[in-house]
Amino acid sequence: MEQIASSEVEVRRQKIEQLRNSGEIPYKEKYERTCTIEQARDMVGKHVKVAGRMVFRRVMGKFGFCQIQDIYSHIQVSVGRNELDEEAYNFYKKMIDIGDFIGVEGEVYLTQTGEVTVRAEKVELLTKALRPLPEKFHGVVDTEIKYRQRYLDLISNEESRKIFITRSKICSFIRRYLEDNGFIEVETPILQTSVSGASAKPFFTHHNSLDIECNLRIATECYLKQCIGAGIDRVFEMGKDFRNEGMDPAHLQEFTQVEWYASYWYFEDNIKFFKGLIIKLLNECLGTTKVHYQGMEVEFDCEWKRIDYVATMRELLGCDFLDIDDVDVLKKIVVDKKMFSYAELEECKTVRTLVDYIYKRKIRAGIVNPTILYNYPAVLIPLARRNDKDERIIDVFQVVAGGQEIVKAYSELVDPITQRKTLEDQLKEKSLGDEETMDVDEDFLLAMEHGMPPISGLGFGIDRFMQFIFDCPNIRDVVLFPLMR
Repeated sequence: MEQIASSEVEVRRQKIEQLRNSGEIPYKEKYERTCTIEQARDMVGKHVKVAGRMVFRRVMGKFGFCQIQDIYSHIQVSVGRNELDEEAYNFYKKMIDIGDFIGVEGEVYLTQTGEVTVRAEKVELLTKALRPLPEKFHGVVDTEIKYRQRYLDLISNEESRKIFITRSKICSFIRRYLEDNGFIEVETPILQTSVSGASAKPFFTHHNSLDIECNLRIATECYLKQCIGAGIDRVFEMGKDFRNEGMDPAHLQEFTQVEWYASYWYFEDNIKFFKGLIIKLLNECLGTTKVHYQGMEVEFDCEWKRIDYVATMRELLGCDFLDIDDVDVLKKIVVDKKMFSYAELEECKTVRTLVDYIYKRKIRAGIVNPTILYNYPAVLIPLARRNDKDERIIDVFQVVAGGQEIVKAYSELVDPITQRKTLEDQLKEKSLGDEETMDVDEDFLLAMEHGMPPISGLGFGIDRFMQFIFDCPNIRDVVLFPLMR
């Protein structure tokens, strides 16, 4: 295959040289289109000038067909000696190759089989492709090429084109929905000096000019809450977060997330708001509220079941685990219950990580239809508001569907005294070997000490949601240019 490709490149180089020697420009400056390919498909009987990449061609003597496309659509073009003179037709046959960008001028008509087609009166070479495309009818199947050379995947695979067009629509819809409901979009720093906003292992870097150590943000939470304190009642940000953790088919270290925060809301308000958003989003962007994932049919436009996290975990463990602060004691209970072995729990260094490990494998995994999990142990999230009736429980909810966490939200902790204590407790966990802990963010605490209203916030991962609704085996399938080794 390498030799064939190399030979093809050499042939095309020679054609480029011939074009230049004959006064032809192989890389045109511009082309005056009268419409897009998609628009041309609705213009039967009209004269058009369209342009796109030629992805298919069949020549039968003095007549033939080709197909041009862009990310949104494709259209057939008929090319023959009845419309083109001999010189123009020979140029089309000999100097234009599959992969080239061409401009086509002519009338749009329907063939006998009903195919929308442009009858070419003029074909112009716009850009000469030096390398051939993958074989059209099989597309890109090599995952290495698919992720490294996404442009080839998009050219040859219709499903990939659909995924990334839909991704753009979803991001646009979320922004529009939030703005229509009074939220303001802001930008917060990616380079930070405290690891805060979530429990995750960060990336570190050195800032040469300031001569300080920085980390890439793991979440936008703490800065967005400062915006709330400043008087922006409803605020959001959509952007990249970075977590230096393990890579698997469901996790990437760089990912896109939208977070929003609303003054005077509590977590039940966010449940209602998110459900309204997700149902409208699915209807507008997919045309259905049913999602097929891993052989399961998940319906979102229904009553969402509720599961009390703490009550379910108590039932599983047969004890009030909230009273246990020694990870070894809790591990013994888990092993005695034959839920997991000590070897399986080796990586769980704290009660927080152990409880989360049990939840993901014993509660989350069996959930199919959208389910609200609420009443979380306070040990799991240092930034969440403690419940007024039991401070060991936090006012948190997650939506889980098809065994996947779709979103996480909670009533925010705005008590600076309690917040300082929870962050200091994180330092103790770090000393026990837990690398997914937060720092004591003094700037954030200072803002909180100046006063914040009641708040509820929510984090929604775009990549994971795309993987879910398109039933993709790997999260890289929904990220345009994933990082590769």
